[in-house]
Amino acid sequence: MVFTYVIEHMEEDEDTSKALPKWVELEYMHMRTLAGPSSQVHFTHLSQSSCTTLSSLFADAPTDTPLAPATPQQESIQQLMEHAGVSLAQICLLDPKADAPLAPEDGDGRFAWFLFGVRDDPPRDRTAELRALGFPGRHLGPVQMTTDTALGVTKLVVQDGSACARTSWLRPSDYPTIVFNARESVEMPFRYIADGKEPKLPPGMRQHLHEDLDKSFDF
Repeated sequence: MVFTYVIEHMEEDEDTSKALPKWVELEYMHMRTLAGPSSQVHFTHLSQSSCTTLSSLFADAPTDTPLAPATPQQESIQQLMEHAGVSLAQICLLDPKADAPLAPEDGDGRFAWFLFGVRDDPPRDRTAELRALGFPGRHLGPVQMTTDTALGVTKLVVQDGSACARTSWLRPSDYPTIVFNARESVEMPFRYIADGKEPKLPPGMRQHLHEDLDKSFDF
């Protein structure tokens, strides 16, 4: 079964002239790898400038790794649903306030799409706007993840059928420290999928974090 993952960016009108933050670009590109070529990824509710930026990045993506087809668009999730003929009941909202956890049986065909709101640091309940629309919800545990991690864990559960996908999360440290050298490090306030003993970061994210850290010491 082909699953569709939808990231509702909820970009405000006043943000239309602003560039996407680098970390957003890196996470969004990473989602295509985590979803895999048998899935589809839609990025909705973006400004025209953000759509142009992402379209260019996706077109220039390396071809040596199988990637999910991805579509950035200005349409909201509601508009996309209408055009695709997908009902509310067929879409699962990944919601930290949902009563039930995501489980392998949620990949049995009851849901065709899995919907994510963009994460914040510090956390804000931006998912509330989507929750109010009445989507069925599932949660991924009590610790906030990056959006690409949430998509990756969802894929592990519903496509790969892993009831114990949580064993792939980085533990016991849900807030891993990224060490750059003997004097520089940064603690990440999120849960990640484990890549050996390290968190599975988007390609380029480690360098971006180091550059950001260096900037904070520029006076």
